Amino acid sequence: MKQRDTTSLEAIVLAAGQGVRFGGGKLLAPLGDGPLVAGALRIAFHAPVRRVLVAIGPDPALRQAVEDVAARSGATDRLAVVEIADPSEGMGASLRTAALALSRDATGVFVLLGDMPAIDPATPTRLARAFTVPDDVVAPTRLGRRGHPVLFGAAWFPALRGMSGDEGARTLLRDGSIGLKTVAVDDPGIHLDVDRPEDLARVTDAAV
Repeated sequence: MKQRDTTSLEAIVLAAGQGVRFGGGKLLAPLGDGPLVAGALRIAFHAPVRRVLVAIGPDPALRQAVEDVAARSGATDRLAVVEIADPSEGMGASLRTAALALSRDATGVFVLLGDMPAIDPATPTRLARAFTVPDDVVAPTRLGRRGHPVLFGAAWFPALRGMSGDEGARTLLRDGSIGLKTVAVDDPGIHLDVDRPEDLARVTDAAV
């Protein structure tokens, strides 16, 4: 089947979490030459997308960090900040709000987590190559285990716009009706997230 045109793909970076297990301030924690969230943002800006929507809480410092990364990446014109009024509603609410802000003609969206800074920038491109029809859901795997990011075709936008709770898109991925496409990658970063301060050391070598 012919590869789908990816010029109308977009990306959502979920960065509104409060980082309770981290002790707060997780996404602004130093990692390499910038804050933790910079890693996920750079991956999103490198992906074959025309726009990156970043879901954040009402945090001026985080907003400034996001805007700074976009400026350094030469991607200010591709950035859209989506403010989540009440991040305590959970990841599902953040995803719902960001999905509602997708462009009307977007054909698919990558969903990335702001606390996963070590994904190989080539991985989203590999997922996009496997994306062919609007009801596709494409995810990377390594050693047989699914990881992030996940690329959802436009047929799944209504489901993303109906998300709630704290599980985000995982509830959709557990739905047996989804014909999930997987792409095997040699990319340990698809499984590396930061939940606690000690996790920073675990991802540093892969992220910087």
